[in-house]
Amino acid sequence: QKCACEFLGVFVLVFTVVCQSLSGAAFGATSIACSLMVMIYATGPISGGHLNPAVSFALALSEKMKWSEVPVYWITQLMAGILAGFMACSLFTDTVDVAPKDTYSGWHAYLAETLYTFMLCFVVLNAAGSKRNNSPTDGNNFFALAIGFVIIAGGNAVGRVSGAAFNPAVAIGLDLSSHQKGVGNGFLWTLFELVGAGIAAAIYRDVRPEDYGNESDLDTYKPALLSKLLSEFLGVFFLVLTVGLNLCNGSAVTAWSAAAALMCMIYSLGDVSGAHFNPAVTLACMASGRDLINTLDGLAYMVAQVLAGVIAGCLYSVFHRSSLKSTSPITLAPGDGFSFHQAGMAEFAATALLAYIVLSCATVAHAGSQKTKNSFYFALCIGSCVTVGGFAVGAASGGELNPAVAAGIATASSVFQPGGQSAPMANFVTLGLYELAGGLLGAVAFQATHAKQYVDVCAGSAL
Repeated sequence: QKCACEFLGVFVLVFTVVCQSLSGAAFGATSIACSLMVMIYATGPISGGHLNPAVSFALALSEKMKWSEVPVYWITQLMAGILAGFMACSLFTDTVDVAPKDTYSGWHAYLAETLYTFMLCFVVLNAAGSKRNNSPTDGNNFFALAIGFVIIAGGNAVGRVSGAAFNPAVAIGLDLSSHQKGVGNGFLWTLFELVGAGIAAAIYRDVRPEDYGNESDLDTYKPALLSKLLSEFLGVFFLVLTVGLNLCNGSAVTAWSAAAALMCMIYSLGDVSGAHFNPAVTLACMASGRDLINTLDGLAYMVAQVLAGVIAGCLYSVFHRSSLKSTSPITLAPGDGFSFHQAGMAEFAATALLAYIVLSCATVAHAGSQKTKNSFYFALCIGSCVTVGGFAVGAASGGELNPAVAAGIATASSVFQPGGQSAPMANFVTLGLYELAGGLLGAVAFQATHAKQYVDVCAGSAL
């Protein structure tokens, strides 16, 4: 049964990848993400819904799967990928080769596959494998949604770099079915995907050491500050990297891709650090009271968030240098026809909405159900704010909604300046202040609409 599930799931995924690639239909990454998501929901209760040799490898390294099962899973997954590749190619009488895209070199593709396979496996481990985040006695319902939407984040970010396989069954299936164009890159892609999976398993242990301790302590476990800071760093890093790579590659759906990245990482790390991933959100949590986070921890969060944004900005600037848009600057500045004040007010309003939604959906007791105490919607709502703000005010301000994202874009434009064009770093400070002010407004709005939360806190303190 497990092998049948893995075979069917991988077959559907790879068949979708090939058909989508050859048809050239819009929203390709979203189509592939949805195929992965539905097959994980369908097969997860039986086989675990790995549907990816790199995922099986990461789970085994993390002691979530027996090593004796890995070869059987791998063989099944690879056979399904190869068969689906040949059948889909015969349908279109064309093939999809595995190779660096556009103007990128091999090492760009290897790095892209490593980074986003890391993200995929890390989300699997946290959303599906964690003992606290997906308890055997009270499992979450969002695991497949989080995993599938990694493909929206990474597919739009690096689809024009490496093809965005993130899966040895996809890479080898496409490589062998396009043998007329040469064979070999699929196996190189696989090597770097397994490296990404291995790094994900290693960092998972640092973020969630409780999985390797006494299970009786899980109910009272409180993450250490270092685990929280690592959580915040990782979330912001992949958010800013995804934004930057979308911009480098001329994506028309940057906001959608960024929203998916944010949602995935919030679902993965929400119970570690609160998954703020934004200095304005951290400020809103501090300002809203209720002991959500103390001042020193909040400041530490902000440092980790901005540092992650800066490092991600430096990294994506390397891709920008080799992209088709290498002659076009990507700067932190108002859109054409807008003043800086207009851009700042757009950021202020959209960031206020984001902060308010975080406080309302992620920091209050939710209704739950008879079967689970887990909230399904919190990260979906927060990520959707990026979709709302990114598309609504992106033309005016860029739609960052986050000082850490602004720091990453400002850093990248300073590191690589096509034609010597670069916006001053002062733009980051100015827009960041508008965004922080938006976070404070979100906290004020929350206090006005959720007054009962403060009555309950006062009552609890009195007791």
